[in-house]
Amino acid sequence: MPSSIAIEVTLPSGLAKLELPPGVQHRLHYLLDKQDKGAKLSAHERREAEGLVDLAELLSLLKLRASRKQSVPA
Repeated sequence: MPSSIAIEVTLPSGLAKLELPPGVQHRLHYLLDKQDKGAKLSAHERREAEGLVDLAELLSLLKLRASRKQSVPA
């Protein structure tokens, strides 16, 4: 039977504004655009793109959690 663990984490106040740095965002877009145009990414580029997408998704999730937390009345 699956079990779950609840972890309480204090979120920094500026977390809702956290974004990828512009250079990292540019690199991610470059790799995704290259792939979308039909160019094959090297193994290194593919791992890099996957890692950056994972990071962007994590930041989005943290921002969503932070915004929900701020909208809940104390």
